[in-house]
Amino acid sequence: MAMEEKTAIQTTQPLDDIDRAVIEAMRKDGRTAFSQIAEQLNVSPGMIRLRYNRLVELGYLKVVAVTNPLMMGKRTMAMIGVRTDGSKMLEVANQLSDFDEVVYVVVVSGRYDLMIEVFCRDHEDLLNFLTEKLAKVDGVRETESFMHLKIVKEIYF
Repeated sequence: MAMEEKTAIQTTQPLDDIDRAVIEAMRKDGRTAFSQIAEQLNVSPGMIRLRYNRLVELGYLKVVAVTNPLMMGKRTMAMIGVRTDGSKMLEVANQLSDFDEVVYVVVVSGRYDLMIEVFCRDHEDLLNFLTEKLAKVDGVRETESFMHLKIVKEIYF
């Protein structure tokens, strides 16, 4: 059985209240100690460790460090709608995902074929990305850029 099939089958297992509590604790702060979660739920830290490992293995949970782009010198952010040659849409999506500036790529329906989010140092860096990288990708027909003016809400599931 392929890995994708195995994961899809495994992730259909129902979550119980303890699983949901572990996920919520990790969502709020991925550094929360298992002993702290265990104390709140009145169970052993070993049980939380086992649940955590199972949730990670099944693909319900992934704990990663999230960087602050502003602190990393990325002060210009934009969403970009991309229209592609239909037969090259997935190829374009894969090529765009390789660019360092691109942090998000999604295939969409509607006016655009793809929406990408980019983080750049400044306006000049964004202009360089648009003209020297994005415009030169084979299969990109048209783009429209939407500069971030203010991030009102940002959450991570």
